Amino acid sequence: MSNIKPLHDRVVIKRMEEEKLSAGGIVIPDSATEKPIKGEVVAVGTGKVLDNGQVRAPQVKVGDKVLFGKYSGTEVKLDGVDLLVVKEDDLFAILG
Repeated sequence: MSNIKPLHDRVVIKRMEEEKLSAGGIVIPDSATEKPIKGEVVAVGTGKVLDNGQVRAPQVKVGDKVLFGKYSGTEVKLDGVDLLVVKEDDLFAILG
């Protein structure tokens, strides 16, 4: 996926698979699972252009695990892989 370079403050994320088992050990079918809200950053833009013309560097980097909104961003398919393009402002947290 080195052939994608998001612009400005955009971030490209690959969704992480959700668990297929409940806490009690019950298998959850695909039709009952929601879209994951965790993912791994695969590409980062150059940063957000501020009102004064300066560029604020992104706070995430490739390989970071992040949380994002359930309905955030735009879904794209590249080389057969489902990806999500979001603004950095739509990310909630970096997972440690």
